[in-house]
Amino acid sequence: MAVIDVASVDFAYGKNRVLEDLSLEIGSGELVAMLGPNGVGKTTLVENLLGTLAPARGTVRVLGENPRRVGPSFWSRLGFMSQHWNDHGKWRVKDQLAWIGACYESEGVKVRDAGELLDALGMIDQASAPLGKLSGGQRRRIDFAAALLSRPSLLILDEPTTGLDPVAKAQIHDLICECQDEGTTVLLTTHDLAEAEKIASRIVILGSGSVLADGTAHELRRRLLGSSEITWREGDDLFVHSTTEVEQFVAQLDLESISELTITRPSLEDAYLELVGKIKTERAEQRTAVDARGRIVETGAPADAREGTPE
Repeated sequence: MAVIDVASVDFAYGKNRVLEDLSLEIGSGELVAMLGPNGVGKTTLVENLLGTLAPARGTVRVLGENPRRVGPSFWSRLGFMSQHWNDHGKWRVKDQLAWIGACYESEGVKVRDAGELLDALGMIDQASAPLGKLSGGQRRRIDFAAALLSRPSLLILDEPTTGLDPVAKAQIHDLICECQDEGTTVLLTTHDLAEAEKIASRIVILGSGSVLADGTAHELRRRLLGSSEITWREGDDLFVHSTTEVEQFVAQLDLESISELTITRPSLEDAYLELVGKIKTERAEQRTAVDARGRIVETGAPADAREGTPE
């Protein structure tokens, strides 16, 4: 059974269609990074997965259940990290985590040691600090620790490393990978291509309201950009060859008779930027049309027209 199963989902804010016939399935133990430019529906999809929004059409199943019709036991199996927070700024860090842990324990859940999590995230010295005195990056790490407390079966992380320095980012990456090694399914949204390529077993790119690309970083490079370029010299002659089968082609070369062998592979960033360029072109075309007199008229509001831009 899929841990996340989204089938033919439509969602709109008024006349602004954000998700359109979107389908996505994530299996147990996968670590999936979801990318896409602002406004394509990443956060809107996350909110549908959490049940805070309901699709106009289609079905959403998370951990085998409809997230809009679940009880406390469901939330103890799901860890969530949002981009925003609204809680008691005067509470100390350790009090916040103790309160969240107590809520889980009331459902019979054995929670992780909060002190160990804070230590792993470089935050043990801030255990007694008021939440309202933390920097944005420090607060992100506390939210991440809270998401891990119940040892969830599913982690949904909405841009978990935004605003973090490289050391803090690496600490979060290590804990995410540790969770996956223990069998946790992870879905994270990010704008960081290097992050996605480093830790994700699978990358999903959203655009135009649906899934535009889905696969490993290697698969996406090949699918979206195609060939790698191989150059080499034989004597005074320079040769250039394009292929999608780099290893097989190089194996056929007489490496003792050639020099200056160079392999240039398309990057995930190249693939992503090409795809994003197409999305922006489509958006511009969708927002305008020409009337009978040849005048350009608006046909729809841009994706960020509402307060609280859908991502």
